[in-house]
Amino acid sequence: MAVDVQRKVLVLVGPTASGKSRLSIPLASRLNGEIISADSRQIYRHMDIGTAKPSPGERGKIRHYFVDELDPAEHFDAGEFGRRGRGTIDEVFRKGKLPIVVGGSGLYIRALVDGFFEGPSADSGVRTELFERAREDGNESLLRELERVDPEAARGMLPTNIRRIVRALEVYTLTGAPMTSLQKSNVPANFVPTIFGLRWKRDLLYRRINERVDKMLADGFLEEVRRLQQLGYSPDLNALQTVGYKEAFEHLGGRISEDVMIELMKRNSRRYAKRQMTWFRGDERIVWIDVSDESGFDEIAESIAEQM
Repeated sequence: MAVDVQRKVLVLVGPTASGKSRLSIPLASRLNGEIISADSRQIYRHMDIGTAKPSPGERGKIRHYFVDELDPAEHFDAGEFGRRGRGTIDEVFRKGKLPIVVGGSGLYIRALVDGFFEGPSADSGVRTELFERAREDGNESLLRELERVDPEAARGMLPTNIRRIVRALEVYTLTGAPMTSLQKSNVPANFVPTIFGLRWKRDLLYRRINERVDKMLADGFLEEVRRLQQLGYSPDLNALQTVGYKEAFEHLGGRISEDVMIELMKRNSRRYAKRQMTWFRGDERIVWIDVSDESGFDEIAESIAEQM
């Protein structure tokens, strides 16, 4: 697929609590844009406070995609986001608007911007069988099998990465080819990404993360998690195996105190932010914007708009 240089897509990245969503609204207003969320958890319903989801008012003002579209029990991954996200970009362009991709999931951004392999859709029969084998024989058994059929995919995986192990074996079972070989035939995008990143000094970012956790709890985060429990969603679901929700389920299950939960939420959020920045620093296309206070966001939005 040829790249159309006239189709420029704005991509806004940065670590958690860096203000991406806060900045995206004035950006979309200035640029006649619509927002495509590249957050791996905002797509799930009932997970509002813990994902810092845009408010209903913000979504009413600017169209947001990949927000509140799936139930937590439904599977969604970077490959699916890449496929559906490109279709959404085409849709936004057809409406005469600018696609603005906003998120902190580096893998989702990469799948959208750099390509994704046209692997098979999930096969519930194959997947169920693999998970049953993992329960009966242990995760290590499936990892050893993956090492035989796709050693490159298995490299660096731990037995606890069971969903990734199962997906790689599922692809091999359905196609007869290692997933890593398929991934090398990525489908290039037919648009040009213009990527901006928000960068804070570490101490300021960590303070914002700590304050966000406190605000989440004040806004009723634990009630949100209790509601998920009441709806029958297991904490073992992939959607809920994420910072904040994991610790809250531990606390509500009586395994840790509230004070320990809060400290773990803050610590693990800081560690997640560090991993995000490590990922993004490897992308030389990102134009970094140093931020010290949200009061400068309107000026930043104007500067970005002038470059689009």
